[in-house]
Amino acid sequence: MNSSHRFALAPLILAALSALTTSAAQALDIAGAHFDDKTSLAGSELQLNGAGVRTKLFFKVYAIGLYLPQRTEGADAVLVSKGPRRIQLVTLRDLTAEQLADAFVEALNANHTDAEMSRLTTRVEHFRATMLSLGKAPEKTVIRLDYLPASGTRLVVDNEQKGSDIVGEDFFQALLRIWLGNAAVQPDIKEKLAGKN
Repeated sequence: MNSSHRFALAPLILAALSALTTSAAQALDIAGAHFDDKTSLAGSELQLNGAGVRTKLFFKVYAIGLYLPQRTEGADAVLVSKGPRRIQLVTLRDLTAEQLADAFVEALNANHTDAEMSRLTTRVEHFRATMLSLGKAPEKTVIRLDYLPASGTRLVVDNEQKGSDIVGEDFFQALLRIWLGNAAVQPDIKEKLAGKN
């Protein structure tokens, strides 16, 4: 191969290496939980927008990652994003289903007015009942809250669907506010899920 061909290929090789490095850098391992940089849902490819660790009283509770159709920065922009989306949690300690369900409902109440919660009440009760049916969530349990535009929010635990889909994009947006709302459960998680890693 002559020198002109080598110089012509150099930018292509560098671009390929850069793409590989960028992809590897976006995949995250947090507190022993792995989050791929990309995943698929409802026929769409989703990007990891950010991930963090929920702590309480110095204990690590779960790692959380948010997947969107395209990387988005800013909590408000994430909340109004469209298309399939995924919230993925990996428990970092043994938890009861009641602990998880109660924490979610408490955070939902903190991030919504009474009027907003009244519109969500039936669906929140359905979600809580489905969570309670799990009984427990041992360390390393993978919990996915998937939003599928055609059917709603789906709870998937260790790759097994639990309960029926909960209709309404507003319900999934309400769940997002647990971590991205004005009273988000943890400020650093809000920043990270909002694409500010």
